[in-house]
Amino acid sequence: MNDTRFYPIGTPNQPWGAAEKAEWRARQVPVRSYTDDVVPKLDALRDRFHVTQYGTLDYAPHSYPLYAVRSRDWNPSLPSVLVTGGVHGYETSGVEGALQFLDTRAVDYAGRANVLVVPCVSPWGYERIQRWNADAIDPNRSFVADSPAQESAALMALLAPLRAGMVMHIDLHETTDSDESEFRPALAARDGKPFEPGLIPDGFYLVDDTENPQPAFQQAINAAVEQVTHIAPADDRNEIIGSAVVAPGVIQYPLKKLGLCASITGARFTTTTEVYPDSPRATPQQCNDAQVAAVCAAIDYALAH
Repeated sequence: MNDTRFYPIGTPNQPWGAAEKAEWRARQVPVRSYTDDVVPKLDALRDRFHVTQYGTLDYAPHSYPLYAVRSRDWNPSLPSVLVTGGVHGYETSGVEGALQFLDTRAVDYAGRANVLVVPCVSPWGYERIQRWNADAIDPNRSFVADSPAQESAALMALLAPLRAGMVMHIDLHETTDSDESEFRPALAARDGKPFEPGLIPDGFYLVDDTENPQPAFQQAINAAVEQVTHIAPADDRNEIIGSAVVAPGVIQYPLKKLGLCASITGARFTTTTEVYPDSPRATPQQCNDAQVAAVCAAIDYALAH
């Protein structure tokens, strides 16, 4: 049965128009700073990596420089790997985990792989702890031609000349309690649909590609992560967030069809991590550590295969 709760913007069963989106945007206020939290950590990497600006988000009166970090010894003859974080700005360990990987582990792959990391794809969302961008668009459903999301379009443009050499892409995400309390109700209201409540899994899980499943790759990542934090169990329907569990801690989505970030390189090995920061069994540092463990396991597996 559909839940009778309704989001406080819009009219039930009617998709949002410009007025509703403007009202929603007016409610989104910065509660943390990309300039203070993220940019200094990127600047601190400049002596070890190439840190370059690949675009600018323009949401007047605010604008945000977009940064990518890549190996100093980039060699076209080596395989390349991609790490993305903060596609959903509210998913903090995606950003922090990507930055921690750069600071502590990325140099381990010098001479073995070209490493490209985009730690915060959606800085407007990061500041407002928001899933969507300022236009009430989900960047992680917008990695498509002529993307409606500035964040997605900028990242796709960055990667266009690099796709051929990419062997692995890991996209760092979280599933949070606010998915159920805020973001899914907002999505239903925006699209004029009833909100159907679901269950938030307690633990880490991965999203494989329905069209290019790599079960051994996913298993290798989960094996590394479970040394840091627990893997999410299936619910009583053998599902996680409404999708069938195909292996412990693994579900599948059709990545390209849904316009998901993990589809953009066409790499053989792709995955989306989902950390659960609201678990009483996990600390924020464990969440960051889990992301780093996932990244390293993903790279190691891809380079070995």
